[in-house]
Amino acid sequence: MKKIILGLAGEIASGKGTVAKYITDELKGSSHRFSTALRDVAKRMYLEENRENLQKISTIFRENFHGNVLSEVIYHDVENDNHEIIAIDGVRRMADIEFLKKLPEFKLVYVDADMEKRYERIVKRGENVDDNSKTFEEFKKDHEREAELQIKDLKSEADFVIDNNRSFEDLYRQISEIIEK
Repeated sequence: MKKIILGLAGEIASGKGTVAKYITDELKGSSHRFSTALRDVAKRMYLEENRENLQKISTIFRENFHGNVLSEVIYHDVENDNHEIIAIDGVRRMADIEFLKKLPEFKLVYVDADMEKRYERIVKRGENVDDNSKTFEEFKKDHEREAELQIKDLKSEADFVIDNNRSFEDLYRQISEIIEK
C-alpha cells in the first residue's frame, strides 16, 4: 500500500489542525503533531501548556540533542503508521522538511491565511491556556518567537499551497484535490 504523507506548515492558526482533522475524520487517515511530544513533557513537568513554554521545551531539546530531534520522532512515528493517508501537523523549520523528505511519499503543504482571520481563530479555539485573552498585539508578537521565524520560508518550498481564507468546504475541496494528485 502506497502512503500519502502530507507535512502541514503555516503560520499560527492558519488551519493546519483543521486539515489534519479532516484527514483523520473524513479520509480515515492519521495525524501526528510536532507539539505532541512537547505537550507530553509540559504535562509531566506540571508546566502550563502555553506557546512560550512549548517553544522553550523545543529549544531545549534541539540545543541539547540535535536540531532534528523532533523531526526524527515524527519520522519514526510516521514510518510505523499503517494508515494510507498521514498528516504531519506543525512543520516549522527547513531542517524539518530536509529530514522528512527522506520519506519517499512526503509532500509539504503550506496552509495560508490572513493574519486577522488567524487571530480570530486562535482566540475562538483557545487551544493554549493564554489564547482566549490574547490581544492582537500579543498575537503579532508571537510571530517573532524563534519557533515561528522560519515558517514563512517554507511556503516557497511547499509542493502545494492552500488558501484558507474562505469556507471549510473550500478548504476540504483543496485538500481532496491534493490527495487525488
